[in-house]
Amino acid sequence: MSTHDHRNGHHRHDDDGYRGPATLTVGDRELPVQALLDSRHEPLDGRMHWFGRLTGDDLAEALGHRAADAVLTTPQGRSQARVGDVDAWGRYRVSGIGTPPFGLPVVALDPDDA
Repeated sequence: MSTHDHRNGHHRHDDDGYRGPATLTVGDRELPVQALLDSRHEPLDGRMHWFGRLTGDDLAEALGHRAADAVLTTPQGRSQARVGDVDAWGRYRVSGIGTPPFGLPVVALDPDDA
């Protein structure tokens, strides 16, 4: 079964994760950001790993090119995060382990519930 919808050029997985406004709290500073986030369950450690990229006008001033511990908040939730390196497009890498700061799709464990 293909995950690509040829009618509109989107992948079904485009609806997973989170894309939208968020707040990054570093120390006592709250920074408005735009987030593109996704997650996956890591079978080796049995935990949820979430990750993505952040953009925002004040990120470079607040973080420069250093990594920082932070809290990322979206309208759907809040999680501890680690902000890392900057890519060629000026987006900051963000990641966390545990419950992501966005809703996860419900997965039916019983095929009869699907």
